[in-house]
Amino acid sequence: MALTLDDKLVVAISSRALFDFEEENRIFEHGDDRAYVALQLARLDVPAPPGVAFSLVRKLLAFNGAEHQRVEVVLLSRNDPVSGMRVFRSCQAHGLPSVQRGVFTQGRDPFRYLRPLGAHLFLSANETDVRSALHLGYPAARVLTESVQAGDAHPHEVRIAFDGDAVLFSDEAERVYQSEGLAAFQRHERDKAAQPLPEGPFKPLLAALHRLQQAGSADMRIRTALVTARSAPAHERAIRTLMDWNITVDEAMFLGGLPKGEFLREFEPDFFFDDQTGHVDSAARHVPAGHVSSGIANAAAEAVQAAQASAPAAP
Repeated sequence: MALTLDDKLVVAISSRALFDFEEENRIFEHGDDRAYVALQLARLDVPAPPGVAFSLVRKLLAFNGAEHQRVEVVLLSRNDPVSGMRVFRSCQAHGLPSVQRGVFTQGRDPFRYLRPLGAHLFLSANETDVRSALHLGYPAARVLTESVQAGDAHPHEVRIAFDGDAVLFSDEAERVYQSEGLAAFQRHERDKAAQPLPEGPFKPLLAALHRLQQAGSADMRIRTALVTARSAPAHERAIRTLMDWNITVDEAMFLGGLPKGEFLREFEPDFFFDDQTGHVDSAARHVPAGHVSSGIANAAAEAVQAAQASAPAAP
């Protein structure tokens, strides 16, 4: 029988999201590919320090046991194969021996390999790759490499926090807010409280985590939180949507526009996902965070960036 990953939660992750390669990356970004490869080769036996998503990966892999392999982590990187050797050796050194699969594209787009992997999540420090993955329908986030790393206060819980609109849910309500304002948004959500919101890009990940939690583990459990700028009465539609999906979250924070960072600091997630750059930046000062380039707010920002890139240079 051919090997398959169909029965596993599959996380595809770039080397910079899993390990701290920021020093090496600065050389790469200066355009000196040879110096970059030479540095990685010289440091082949020097384990790279843990990166922003390391805690998340380590804890998810703890759901694997001798009889059941429920989580698969695959390296999916623009790195070259030589650098890939150091990444795998770093995995061994940091106690991640089950990370055995990887695709290293030497600068080419790696996101196209998400399809054969059947990935439930793609984490990368490359904004273009994340946007492309989201456009293909995969939950994906740009890891803020400057984020504070996760603490060790909850060694037997994978803690993950999600924003609502444009992340777990569609951006339907956000579009009303952007075009008509807060009062119209509140009215819209109150009138449609009994109508579930359409799925957002991260609903498949939440569902996969729910299945993993139900499968059970003697050593690990999953604790999830919805952390949203919604407040009453718009909270009800979010809760009813989760009920319609037959998915529960452990905590829900309806913050009514308050900064999310300090609330996340108290929840202590291994990772937080949000579509708003302001919320992500606030969170990154306290917890590992990733930006989800989804929804109308990001579409507007991308349009501005595209227009600026295509504008003729000043004489």
